[in-house]
Amino acid sequence: MTEAELETQFVAKLQDLKYSYRPDIRTRAALEGNFRQKFDDLNRVTLTDGEFARLLEQVTTPDTFEASKTLRGRHTLLRDDGTPLDYTLVNVRDWCKNTFEVVNQLRMNTHSSHHRYDVLLLLNGVPVVQIELKKRDVSPQVAMRQIVDYKNDPGNGYGNSLLGFVQLFVVSNGGSTHYFANNRPAHFSFNADERYLPLYQWADQDNRKITDLNHFADAFLAKCTLAETVSRYMVLLETEGRLMMMRPYQIYAVKAIVGSIEQGAGNGYIWHTTGSGKTLTSFKASTLLKDNALIDKCIFVVDRKDLDRQTREEFNRFQPGSVEENANTGKLVRRLLSTDKADKVIVTTIQKLGLALSGGGKAEYQGQLDPLRDKRVVFIFDECHRSQFGENHQAIKSFFPNSQLFGFTGTPIFDENARSVQVRGKEASYQTTEDIFQRQLHAYTINHAIEDGNVLKFHVDYYKPEGEDAGKSQMGQGKAAPPPKPAVVAKILHKHDAATAGRRFNALLATASIDDAIAYYDLFTQVQAERQAEDPEFRPLNVTAVFSPPAYVSAEARQIGEDLAQERQDNQVNPEAKKQALERIIADYNARYGTNHSVTEFDAYAQDVQGRIKAQQWPARDVPHAQKLDLVIVVDMLLTGFDSKYLNTLYVDKNLRHHGLIQALSRTNRVLNATKPYGNILDFRGQQGAVDEAIAMFSSGGDAERSREIWLVEEAPAVIEKLQKAVEKVTRFMELHDLPPTPDQVHNLRGDTERVQFIKFFKDVQRYATQLEQYTDLTDGQRGQIAQILPPDDLQAFRGAYLETAQKLKAQQDKPGEPEEVDALDFELVLFASAIIDYDYIMTLLARSSAQETPEQQRQTRDKLLALIGSDAKFMDDRENLREYVQSLPTGVALTEAALWDGYEGFKAERHAAELHAVAETHGLDAQALQTFTATTLERLIFDSVALGELLTPLGLGWKARKRKEEYLMSDLTPLLRRRAEGREIAGLGAYEQ
Repeated sequence: MTEAELETQFVAKLQDLKYSYRPDIRTRAALEGNFRQKFDDLNRVTLTDGEFARLLEQVTTPDTFEASKTLRGRHTLLRDDGTPLDYTLVNVRDWCKNTFEVVNQLRMNTHSSHHRYDVLLLLNGVPVVQIELKKRDVSPQVAMRQIVDYKNDPGNGYGNSLLGFVQLFVVSNGGSTHYFANNRPAHFSFNADERYLPLYQWADQDNRKITDLNHFADAFLAKCTLAETVSRYMVLLETEGRLMMMRPYQIYAVKAIVGSIEQGAGNGYIWHTTGSGKTLTSFKASTLLKDNALIDKCIFVVDRKDLDRQTREEFNRFQPGSVEENANTGKLVRRLLSTDKADKVIVTTIQKLGLALSGGGKAEYQGQLDPLRDKRVVFIFDECHRSQFGENHQAIKSFFPNSQLFGFTGTPIFDENARSVQVRGKEASYQTTEDIFQRQLHAYTINHAIEDGNVLKFHVDYYKPEGEDAGKSQMGQGKAAPPPKPAVVAKILHKHDAATAGRRFNALLATASIDDAIAYYDLFTQVQAERQAEDPEFRPLNVTAVFSPPAYVSAEARQIGEDLAQERQDNQVNPEAKKQALERIIADYNARYGTNHSVTEFDAYAQDVQGRIKAQQWPARDVPHAQKLDLVIVVDMLLTGFDSKYLNTLYVDKNLRHHGLIQALSRTNRVLNATKPYGNILDFRGQQGAVDEAIAMFSSGGDAERSREIWLVEEAPAVIEKLQKAVEKVTRFMELHDLPPTPDQVHNLRGDTERVQFIKFFKDVQRYATQLEQYTDLTDGQRGQIAQILPPDDLQAFRGAYLETAQKLKAQQDKPGEPEEVDALDFELVLFASAIIDYDYIMTLLARSSAQETPEQQRQTRDKLLALIGSDAKFMDDRENLREYVQSLPTGVALTEAALWDGYEGFKAERHAAELHAVAETHGLDAQALQTFTATTLERLIFDSVALGELLTPLGLGWKARKRKEEYLMSDLTPLLRRRAEGREIAGLGAYEQ
């Protein structure tokens, strides 16, 4: 089926759904004329031409986020006679009562582009959804990239017309349909790490995907459904100026809670797996309840102080000022009694709530709260598998007889794991989540999330003593004693770089007690110091430990430790020694990172640690490795409620079961991109039985064996076999074209079709190689087998050939006359980026080589370095500069890193000057005048990254914020300067020149 045929069928489907088809709207003028009519009808007014022109000027903006706020708000227009007109663009009271129209093949002609849009859905004349239809062999990510490029093309209609109101994009080839939110350029581009835009598939309430375009239209594009989605289930993230689209299961959960309240249908719980976005779901539920006249208060309850702050920060990230901090129980009581709408939604800890309801030493609290007893109060409990099995639950039910309770959990309490629930270090009553909350309102389990790609699978490596045959090890069955701590430290140091993809990611070490955590910290300090003394090339891990101080240290310490069962218990034995150890650990941390934390203000230290775990995302050039953390030793903290996409490994030296095990493992499975294929677990306690039991307990459908296949990655032999088959495909492909299967012959492939085939074949090789590189349980024999299938030097050379080929093909995409297979090609360049090899690494290696090696050794080192640069995606745009610079360096001369950096910057400046001179010469311009123009314009823009981004992004120049100004001088400004040199008008530049 052609795209045109698919489009015709789809328009007919929308007409069946009662959209009015408007074949007469094919131009910008017709679109605006229709909008004018709908505006007049809605606002009961007839605008003059001048008033309508002012209205268009007022509402049209290239800022997607501002347009989205305008779409949902009420505004004022000054009429010709000076009187104000209060207006809305759509019926915001009842979105279903707007008009719904479908337009196809709209042409948006501007001075520099002639775009056509396949299908647009208009809400009261405002375009809110754009649907792009593709052939069946085009992948969603390719289509996404095409829309991003389309939107960022110079002169596109999104920045200067009603198309700025588009909220959602839909991409479909008829059989596979995806949708994603529109956004500002900063949130609507593919960066160097290829972190793609959030891409969604619709699903029914049982999480079954709806991908067929006609079925998707029935389920998602029905008029009232679409109106409700845009009005209620998109979140405007104020702090980032970004639109967020809720996922289907989040929408179903919110609907279930709101429906239960409106129907007075009792309590309920939401089983949404860890990492699925429960905070966004609960925020949306809370905001909808804030406007619900049926309830008096909505109280969001967490069970730990750090989660209280985290939830407040997340809620206020979604909407600044939506919740305030309750610094103490007294403030909580005052806000509970407040009738201000701002206090209708409150976030608090269950401990503060319990103190308020029980009196907590202040009997007047209960008396003050008496007026609330008969009010209709809704409680939403986060992580209700931990917080709802003690006396606080009974206190809430007794004090608020008209309340409704709703819980969110990623790991419910069933009969099988009820005995492992603890409250304040004591076993709770053996009640299940269903006993407490009556019924399950919606479920989205880890099985669903893994299959949807919303969380990752796990690779679990069970510790085997050195020299023991893997097939005979009993550790995985829990039949051997845990190894001594020095063996654990040695194993972690041995495996950490492989597990974390060369420290691209970081790790937690979960220990059984505070004493163990202290012992591990001291052991890492000692062992790494000894290794550094023996081997100057040894790169120590940056290690710290986080555990709560004894309760007597401060009120903050008491609060933090209240719900950390093991730490609370540990701190009752020899607390002063533990306090002193923590002081020593924090002092080391302060010395390493230049901070000033203390035990008495422990929370600030814990927050700093969490921030450094997340800072792993930044390249070493922006945040040096010395400022990051490789390993954090924990007991209870960070094993629940903490999320970081850059944490991929958990070392386990403590016994875990049931929900505690799944919560801990799930710290590692947040999705980033293809460089993070799974979460890595290295278990030192032989807990395979516990893992299997937990998988069976928390999977859906009851098929434990099928769930194991979903949860766990394939074992190494299966992946090695896939790698071998992928390499064989490349070999056969090369031989089929009469070429030896060697990297240097890739450049001899004839024609784009053959190059496209090579890209497709080698992507599979690279994907399996990346997966195996992070396996921590490979035997020496398996490593040898992998090296035999594809030697490391050949793999690196093939990577270089791939990147060079991909760069050429990528430049050809979307150009007229290119083969369809080029346009449909999906690249995964991120798979070819190393976290270790960066600019600083290059300069360090060159400096060390020049000081320590003979001229011949230096040449060999530089050849290896050039091979590394050629095989790393991050250097694609700067590869030739680096190659020529490295090759220009003299041998036999000692060079410092500073001299190398200065030399490289001077080298690039000369290249830039030469290119400017060529531009001037080609177009008959004065070279010095052009150089002056460049320098003057750049100096005005260089320190205003926002202004520079706003200038360059609409021009489609792919600007990325970089720290060194010379890096984007020519790579990004040269196309702009060339246009000016050619006498072409460049919108926006004149203001900066003046």
